[in-house]
Amino acid sequence: MNFPREPKIQISEIFGPTIQGEGVLIGLPTVFVRTGGCDYRCVWCDSLHAVDSQYRAKWKRMTAKQIWQQISALSNDKPLVVSLSGGNPATQPLTGLIDMGHQCGYSFALETQGSVSRDWFSSLDFLVLSPKPPSSKMETNWEQLETCFKVAGLRPEIVLKVVVFDDSDYQYAKEVTERFPSIPIYLQPGNYMAPAGDEEDAPLDQSGLNEKMRWLVDKVLKDNWFDARVLPQLHVILWGNKRGV
Repeated sequence: MNFPREPKIQISEIFGPTIQGEGVLIGLPTVFVRTGGCDYRCVWCDSLHAVDSQYRAKWKRMTAKQIWQQISALSNDKPLVVSLSGGNPATQPLTGLIDMGHQCGYSFALETQGSVSRDWFSSLDFLVLSPKPPSSKMETNWEQLETCFKVAGLRPEIVLKVVVFDDSDYQYAKEVTERFPSIPIYLQPGNYMAPAGDEEDAPLDQSGLNEKMRWLVDKVLKDNWFDARVLPQLHVILWGNKRGV
């Protein structure tokens, strides 16, 4: 008798616990599961090691059980939030992993650009939809983004997050919130343009990042956009562009 094989998940890295550095769960101790592969190629991607095919040889194909064993070891079997990131984790078969974690009291947060929708979104505890603004050089499929909301249903807490580098990105963020006015939105100043293949070693311009943060805060307040939440990347402030923290 032939039994179906357990699907493999493409993994770039698993690390933690460390704090969540951005968005709705900022500051919360978290284990990160970063999948490999993405259907986007944002020009300022800060995770090329989990996106570009040149790094594919370093990724591991793992079962949900293998991944769960690492999460359990890292967290000393004490429930916490597991962040599913990438790349685009929505391209991976994550149902089994989420089910295992829930049985042990863990919570799961997924961040994705909303270009791929999966039925298992409805099993998440947090869904962060982060559509990419014009500076990314990617085009938003609004219909597909809306489908992500629909398949998620009522279980996960859903928020929007938009990275803002310039005025065009800011106007894009305004359009996002106009399309989805009932969904909380988090704005994050853009960090840096990653040099291809070497994003971890890109220098951090902290003064420039602070200036972008002040610029973004000023624009939001001037526009009376009081529903927006403007946050920095806390992990970048603490550790720069170092991976795995």
